[in-house]
Amino acid sequence: MASSDIHVKELDKRASGQSFEVILSDKPSAGKSSREEFPLSPPKKKDLSLEEIQKKLEAAEERRKLHEAEVLKQLAEKREHEKEVLQKAIEENNNFSKMAEEKLTSKMEANKENREAQLQAKLERLREKDKKLEEIRKSKEFKDVPEN
Repeated sequence: MASSDIHVKELDKRASGQSFEVILSDKPSAGKSSREEFPLSPPKKKDLSLEEIQKKLEAAEERRKLHEAEVLKQLAEKREHEKEVLQKAIEENNNFSKMAEEKLTSKMEANKENREAQLQAKLERLREKDKKLEEIRKSKEFKDVPEN
């Protein structure tokens, strides 16, 4: 490329910087087709026959049906998972309730046994006191009885 093919054009000058446009050549080269000049242009569309259009419509319908079936399958799996999670939560709740009930029952039985043991201990102490009091009364009566 010759240096005469390059042109620099200043577009904008600001405090933050400058922008330039670099032009490599002014004139397009002769012999290039419009496709080569614009490589990103879409390809030319060919005319479609009725049969081809019908095939494309059927393929699109098939894809739609497959997509719908996949969505329904995913929804069914999601519902099944939700049911499993709910069932597991109910089971865990029931297990927790049973464990709490068993724990409460054992505590209540332990409290009842403790209470009965304390009551028996108190009754035994009262019997001992009554026994001692009875001995003291007998000894006093024995002493108070006048001897002949």
